[in-house]
Amino acid sequence: MDNFFSNADKAENIRDEIARVAEYLWNKGWAERNAGNMSVNITDLVTIDHDRIKNNTLHKLRKSYASLAGQYLMISGTGTRMRDLAHDPSSNVCRIRITDNGHAFQKIEDQYDRPQVLPTSELPAHLAIHNMIIENRRKEKAVLHTHVNELIALTHIPAFTSEKKLNAMLTSMHPETILFLPEGTGLVPFTIPGTEELAAKTIEKLKTHNAVIWEKHGAVAMAGTITEAFDLIDILAKSARIYFTVRMAGHEPDGMKPGELKKIREHYGM
Repeated sequence: MDNFFSNADKAENIRDEIARVAEYLWNKGWAERNAGNMSVNITDLVTIDHDRIKNNTLHKLRKSYASLAGQYLMISGTGTRMRDLAHDPSSNVCRIRITDNGHAFQKIEDQYDRPQVLPTSELPAHLAIHNMIIENRRKEKAVLHTHVNELIALTHIPAFTSEKKLNAMLTSMHPETILFLPEGTGLVPFTIPGTEELAAKTIEKLKTHNAVIWEKHGAVAMAGTITEAFDLIDILAKSARIYFTVRMAGHEPDGMKPGELKKIREHYGM
């Protein structure tokens, strides 16, 4: 990468990590066509002279993100496919700077960027989440959204449109779920994709969870890295697969009993 960064190797590693996770999503069948998107806050790596981008095109945002003012994100492009991002991240990822008033963004454009690539259509959700992270002085840097077959399927079952029942089932299927997602997962009722409404509902859930399921749509997670965000969603998907596997075998899953879950919590000091 170029001299925009104080640590160009680390910035390139983040881009390469995005590409690796994109391949995971494609191989799992969680990223049909241009589905899925991800972003990483890279502000602490940027040393760019703002004069170099002050004349770059301003892209106005539908709302202001005060806590993101002056922040930089590396984010997947709108209309790009995960299978393409996996093998050519430079052509499918863009870097943006939120303006000082938080009302717009500018792309950082150089030989590494395709000028026509703009941020994902789920930009409102990504910006809202990163804004909330900074506002609440949290440590997460990465946000991932993908269309997880198993989790989407669960929310087509009426019983699991209840957040309480959904979590009770997912937590009881496999010990890893309670270990890595002790707070469970949030559930957002079906909301039009790419909207400010979806973003607002999501950040409310992410204030108390690190992963959220969007009913009949997919899942979103935030973590320190894109790989860690992927892991959280993958754990939820594993629990859902176990549930469906038992059902397909002709049985209703028993799940771990409350006492067994309590023992896990006690053993690990949770």
